[in-house]
Amino acid sequence: MKQILFSLALAAVALPAQAGCYADYKAKQDDPLKLHYGVMELPETACENRKAAATQIRARLADQGWLLLKVQSIFDEAGLAERKESAGAYFLRY
Repeated sequence: MKQILFSLALAAVALPAQAGCYADYKAKQDDPLKLHYGVMELPETACENRKAAATQIRARLADQGWLLLKVQSIFDEAGLAERKESAGAYFLRY
């Protein structure tokens, strides 16, 4: 019995984690005007819709003096590689 419980516990730990959730966005700062495109990791609760994602992104960017212009898309880990070069210094920065 102990061995069965141990095996079940080990299997639960070995299960793959949920795929990550990410969004790409456009943001700006004024005076002088600066624009950037970035990619941000989001908590699962913010992946349900664009409004939840925008709220999360807006708050993180505001802390650094940026204003969210647009949430481009919400995607999983499969979309990270294709966006990394475009995001440059703003790839998973915030």
